[in-house]
Amino acid sequence: MLKTGLSFALMGALIFTLTLTPPAYAETKAEKEAAFVAKVKADIAKIGIGRDARIAVKLRDKTKLSGYVSQVGDESFVITDLKTGASTEVPYPNVTQARGKNLSTGAIIAISVGVAVGVTILVLYLIAVAYGD
Repeated sequence: MLKTGLSFALMGALIFTLTLTPPAYAETKAEKEAAFVAKVKADIAKIGIGRDARIAVKLRDKTKLSGYVSQVGDESFVITDLKTGASTEVPYPNVTQARGKNLSTGAIIAISVGVAVGVTILVLYLIAVAYGD
């Protein structure tokens, strides 16, 4: 009886893993690169253009650029250094990592709510201590 129960459990587990696991699709290197370029374009578009659109970029040749995004095109974008004012055109495929240095609206709201909750708890604690609870 134990052997029968174990064999049914094993069959159920095998059927479960075979039917419910998603198939793994292999992508070519060109497809992965095109997807990454599209992601970089979307990230740059999200950061925006202008002095407030701060960015730090690592390129394939291991160089790092930082500044703000001054122009965006279909094939490349331009980073302008804040200190020197020098502009560098960067093709999207040359980017290995791009990070915006400005906080999103959601992050600003979360930080503000956290500070407000902390101040409220501190005030309530001080009131409780002052009146001897």
